[in-house]
Amino acid sequence: MTGTYSRISCMLQHLRSMLQLKQVQAIITKAGLHAHLPFTAKLTFFSALSPMGNLSHAHSLFLQTSMHNSFLCNTMIRAFAKTSFPLQALYIYNHMQTTNVVSDHFTYNFVLKACSRAHRFVQEFGKCDEFAIVSKGGEVHCTVLKLGFDQDPSIRNSLLYMYSQCGLVHAAQHLFDEISNRSLVSWNIMISAYDRVNDSKSADYLLESMPQKNVVSWNTVIARYIRLGNMEGARRVFQVMPERDVVSWNSMIAGCVSVKDFAGALELFSEMQNAEVRPTEVTLISVLGACAETGALEMGSKIHESLKACGHKIEGYLGNALLNMYSKCGNLSSAWEVFSGMRIKTVSCWNAMIVGLAVHGCCEEALQLFSEMECGLGAVRPNRVTFIGVLIACSHKGLVDKARWYFDHMVKKYKILPDIKHYGCMVDLLSRFGLLEEANQMIKTAPFQNSAILWRTLLGACRTQGDVELAKMSFQQLVKLGRLTDGDYVVLSNIYAEAERWDDVERVRSEMIDLHVPKQVGYSQIDMTESDKLS
Repeated sequence: MTGTYSRISCMLQHLRSMLQLKQVQAIITKAGLHAHLPFTAKLTFFSALSPMGNLSHAHSLFLQTSMHNSFLCNTMIRAFAKTSFPLQALYIYNHMQTTNVVSDHFTYNFVLKACSRAHRFVQEFGKCDEFAIVSKGGEVHCTVLKLGFDQDPSIRNSLLYMYSQCGLVHAAQHLFDEISNRSLVSWNIMISAYDRVNDSKSADYLLESMPQKNVVSWNTVIARYIRLGNMEGARRVFQVMPERDVVSWNSMIAGCVSVKDFAGALELFSEMQNAEVRPTEVTLISVLGACAETGALEMGSKIHESLKACGHKIEGYLGNALLNMYSKCGNLSSAWEVFSGMRIKTVSCWNAMIVGLAVHGCCEEALQLFSEMECGLGAVRPNRVTFIGVLIACSHKGLVDKARWYFDHMVKKYKILPDIKHYGCMVDLLSRFGLLEEANQMIKTAPFQNSAILWRTLLGACRTQGDVELAKMSFQQLVKLGRLTDGDYVVLSNIYAEAERWDDVERVRSEMIDLHVPKQVGYSQIDMTESDKLS
């Protein structure tokens, strides 16, 4: 038995992949040592925190224990705090508190980071009460004070960060003022906190008051410019800062993506590689987003291949970014590969696959996948984006009755109020299948004022169906909204021409001239390589 124990210990020290881990786990089980806590701890730690690990497997291992070990609980809280499932970290912390599992300074450092991430997650997805997250952060702070951990520099900074992320800058400032020996991390957190609430004056005051600045300080200034949409200002700081780290590059690449300068993002990524700065997941998520928008499938595929070559797990935001890139570029087989390989599928993951299938004409597969999602196979709830994908699938397939049913189903079962994109899908479908009056009534009952795109869709359909009177009415609605374009005049003129109403054709064209409505010249775009330009 001693030889087996030593062999297992040695193998656990040299784990490099989940395949190796599962082989060692099988040996542990066969030897009857599955309840041996040190072995379980090492298996869980690798699965949860290694880049080659698998958090779902780690969680499964954790649930098989008594869940009363501080190290295991801390490991799981730390792991979930870095993912798109931070609420799971808070659930484990609550379990520790209710079952009297001993907590230490690591516990509170990790759980405060989980609170910070959970607050952002709730703001984005609205999964639970935002106030509940803030209250949990305050509760953890009280426990920290009670246990005397408030003098730990790492915990103090985690508290500062938590309050700043939750928008409680006054609480963060009060805590900051109480710190006698402030670190650069503390200063940078407070500067970011004021920047986040657009108090540039206070942020600049702190920046000038800092005893010294580091790369994080300059990154904070870059982040401010990017948040304000001032990429030129961000580039100036980026060019003159004394040193750059991977966060500097990530911020600039993400900033380009945020202002839809996708070519600029890809160019910066190339410069980053030339500077031999190793990209992180954050880098790749932004770059894959740029690849998705520009159709740069080759670059996106190379990133995927490099991730597979180094055994990197493709989960969470990175998995979603890859899936979205393949879906938008039309490579559905690779999208399926990524989707199938993801152990934990968020609603964004399901949406990317459903919308990708629908947009590229695989309508039956899209609706089947939605059925699986509803049946609970993914344990996620559809949202408004999901139903946009479903309605696109119905539109491409011409499933008018099904589209009506899904539209009502969205409202009645999921309490989702349709927005202009849902109405747009329905109006497009009804119009293309000649149900112009139903489309007209749907637009009239839409609960928003800015419905120009809907009337424009109906106007275009009137030409196909030859409905002159409804076309005239749609045009008048666009006039009322003040959203007329040169294309609207041209469509109406063509409808009159096809109906041989030449007087109306002349009137519309004269109106274009009198109102100085310019007719846009058509153009095409092509992507030229350097050799094309030289030849």
